[in-house]
Amino acid sequence: QVQLVESGGGLVQAGGSLRLSCAASGSILSIHAMAWYRQAPGIQRELVAVITSGGSTNYADSVKGRFTISRDNAKNTVALQMNSLKPEDTAVYYCNADVSLRYGLGRYNYWGQGTQVTVSS
Repeated sequence: QVQLVESGGGLVQAGGSLRLSCAASGSILSIHAMAWYRQAPGIQRELVAVITSGGSTNYADSVKGRFTISRDNAKNTVALQMNSLKPEDTAVYYCNADVSLRYGLGRYNYWGQGTQVTVSS
């Protein structure tokens, strides 16, 4: 009913920047919080950043001051600008959205397929 499609991952040297984007489509009435998570091999998936529909943001301590989350409510998109990247930022990054569906079909949490970010030292 809802699809999240991420783009923008890749390989970058330490100190470089990448911008991830995620577009939501489907039977969307409204999107509440949108977030980015990441998962490195052998490590539990962790929250990187979250943004509410009103624009309030919260970040993991490890990315504060380096990453910026933003969203376009009209386009149902969320982005993550990542600056000053470090090798420890290497992970698969996942988009997440809390969505109310049209036609009274309920409210659900959705995940994108993930995009790989690799930071070389």
